[in-house]
Amino acid sequence: MNALVVAVSRQGVRPAIAESRLAEAARVALRAEKVRHALISITLVTSPRIAALNGKHLNHRGPTDVISFGFSRERGGPLVADIYIAPAVARANARRLGVGIREELVRLVVHGVLHALGHDHPEGAARFRSPMWLRQEALVKRAMRRAMRRAA
Repeated sequence: MNALVVAVSRQGVRPAIAESRLAEAARVALRAEKVRHALISITLVTSPRIAALNGKHLNHRGPTDVISFGFSRERGGPLVADIYIAPAVARANARRLGVGIREELVRLVVHGVLHALGHDHPEGAARFRSPMWLRQEALVKRAMRRAMRRAA
């Protein structure tokens, strides 16, 4: 049985997008990456909560926009991952980048899924030219088009 199970929850935040659209963005990325079995948890958290996760697990100070934990897979087993997103940080990024908050939240979901699958990118300006970033942007466009078709 093939199943892409994506659960979205929130802790003390109100996202600017339906949780179902975030789950669908994750499924778009998973299908595009040929993943047939996945158990993904996406949790929307406050800036202080993601800062605590960032410090504890990555030894970085302060809040970030997304943190992804992909757990090792047995051959043929499901992808299991936890993705944490801070909508307040996403909102600031969206303003800085000149994009909508909904698009930025979709971008962070796709980014988290790609990291859970083992993709990585360099730091700094080079990240925007990396294969992961280019793949991410193609998937964001696909997910946004799909969402617009469903809304019509």
